[in-house]
Amino acid sequence: MRVSGGTLIGYNTPMDLFRESEDAAIAAYAPLPVRMRPRCVDDVLGQDEFLGPGKMLRRILAAGSLSSLIFYGPPGTGKTTLASVIAAQCDCEFYTLNGASTSVKDVRAIIERARATLASSGRRTVAFIDELHRFNRSQQDVLLNDVENGCIILVGATTENPYFTVNTPLLSRSTIFEFSPLGQEHIIELLTRAITDTQRGLGELNIHADDDALAHLANISDGDARRALTALEVGVMSQPRVGKKQKIVFNLEAAQESIQTKVIKYDAQGDEHYDAASALIKSMRGSDPDAAVYWLARMLTAGEDPRFIARRVAILASEDIGNADPRAMQIAASAYTITERIGMPECQLTLAQAVIYMACAPKSNASAMAIWTASQDVKNRRTVQVPVSIKDAHYGGAKKLGRGEGYQYSHDHPGGVSPDQDYLGVEAEYYKPTDRGYEKHMGAYLDWAKKLRTTDKKK
Repeated sequence: MRVSGGTLIGYNTPMDLFRESEDAAIAAYAPLPVRMRPRCVDDVLGQDEFLGPGKMLRRILAAGSLSSLIFYGPPGTGKTTLASVIAAQCDCEFYTLNGASTSVKDVRAIIERARATLASSGRRTVAFIDELHRFNRSQQDVLLNDVENGCIILVGATTENPYFTVNTPLLSRSTIFEFSPLGQEHIIELLTRAITDTQRGLGELNIHADDDALAHLANISDGDARRALTALEVGVMSQPRVGKKQKIVFNLEAAQESIQTKVIKYDAQGDEHYDAASALIKSMRGSDPDAAVYWLARMLTAGEDPRFIARRVAILASEDIGNADPRAMQIAASAYTITERIGMPECQLTLAQAVIYMACAPKSNASAMAIWTASQDVKNRRTVQVPVSIKDAHYGGAKKLGRGEGYQYSHDHPGGVSPDQDYLGVEAEYYKPTDRGYEKHMGAYLDWAKKLRTTDKKK
């Protein structure tokens, strides 16, 4: 018994036998990535952080102590493959669902069957849900009790960050494993397997694949095994030949034709957006212009709104450079204006210039720390009243209220510094200039002004 696309399917009637033969026919024409899926854990490549020898998930599978799992990562990294391997290895009923097409009714049907199976035979049920992030809140909530009491073992696969898309109660009942893109060597090994496998792959064909052709697929596929295998199949099967035994040469030219454009995974509202923005900002802050311009190129190539990038540059100019280089704010403002007016692709030049300038500028967060600290005092401490001497005195009746009384006009004193003027009313030091860039001159001026006030007071 299994579930396909949210529909329960069994093989107990003539119609069911027809469906079985129909599924077999479909399997015969399945694309190469589906046919080449590993059938045991040892054949799964990559994800050594948790699937390597002695690592956590391998230990769980070896011990047979399977609990609910959530597989999270980019497409083509083995999430569905590993779920099918788990299904073959564990002695459980297995159902597969797709989050985009499954209803609450389908979920409840599986739960009822899982309870009946557990009661009658003691066997547990694994429910594999592909695209788990497409399960809405009510669908996820239906699973909670049976996942918690162990009646159902959930194995979910998602390309979206589960901490944003999966209910917290369901997360707390599951172990999360993050999948990484496969390494180039893993992709090449998978391609080699497909070329030589006579049962499921292309081994019955007389294929000669050049190393540089396989390397090209491994590079352009960006760690996506599905995309690399699909390109291999397209490239091989599109070659003219007479009979299966005629030699097929899969060279670099054929590889380039079969996978012409690199697909950059980038969701304007998801992890890739925020992670790339974080990398760009931290590279500029860390004074690494090469890294900064790479992340800029990555974001622009993926279709990021250049105005978003310009805003981040402007924020960094004040937050991380500040008065160490006051010109940074001017450059950021100009970059934003130009970006907004001319757009892509020309504004990439402006943004590159601005990003590189920010990365190479001296750094100081003294201004940012000053406003953050002062804001905390405003919110959490007793409100400071404006000293009477510096209150506004430009209206009728201000003198009767004592407004401005005792104010010392700075330009009437040596150095333009009033010796006894109190501007805050309490002791506080918010701005602490660094000794970097122009800020060291500002620090020197403040020290000089402080000494001047001290000297005038002594007189």
